Amino acid sequence: MAVTDDAILGIKDMIVSGKVKPGGKLPPEKDLSEQLGLSRSSLREAVKALEVIRVLDVRRGDGTYVTSLEPAMLLEAMSFVVELHQDDSVLELFEVRRMLEPDAVALAAGKATAEQVAEMQQTLATVDEQTSVEELVAHDTEFHARLAAASGNGYLASLLESLSSRTVRARVWRGITEGGSTRRTIDEHRGILEAVERGDAELARALMLAHISGVEQWLRAAPFDPETSDQ
Repeated sequence: MAVTDDAILGIKDMIVSGKVKPGGKLPPEKDLSEQLGLSRSSLREAVKALEVIRVLDVRRGDGTYVTSLEPAMLLEAMSFVVELHQDDSVLELFEVRRMLEPDAVALAAGKATAEQVAEMQQTLATVDEQTSVEELVAHDTEFHARLAAASGNGYLASLLESLSSRTVRARVWRGITEGGSTRRTIDEHRGILEAVERGDAELARALMLAHISGVEQWLRAAPFDPETSDQ
């Protein structure tokens, strides 16, 4: 494995140094293995590993390319890992969201464009107290994703998206079992968006903190049950 690690580091150095840029093609396997001073079998293992985490794109019959290295693509692997977590780790994911999302929305308060705010307002307009739990969760997911995108930080937005995927079922279960969640969610989202629209970063941060903490607090009182969540 150490030899494969050397191959991975060698390819990484080529990318970091600019010898091969995002979207660029790596040298043929024979040439690359000679450049790195490694066997072709070790190089193949390294390429497979880097393909899994979306750093490389192997095109059969064409060659191996560096991907765009965009944040959303690179963080896909994290989404996969998050999905493998056991149910008792949902609280830990919410703790991370509680650390990151308030700052993300504070950034959005200073950077969100009129168009982005309008899109979030349209998203809010699609839900009311008659909205089904499934539609509410879809709205909640989209609203938070748009807010994170409005922060202007692609890595932060992608990281938050990867962390949210595992908590969807928890939010569904909350909506099914806890009365009044629809009205509360809509009101909290509206308050956050109004703060963002006014450019009030501190208020937006505080409201988001309360919003995430509310779900987290509920989960602590009523632990996530995987048998109930899929009903």
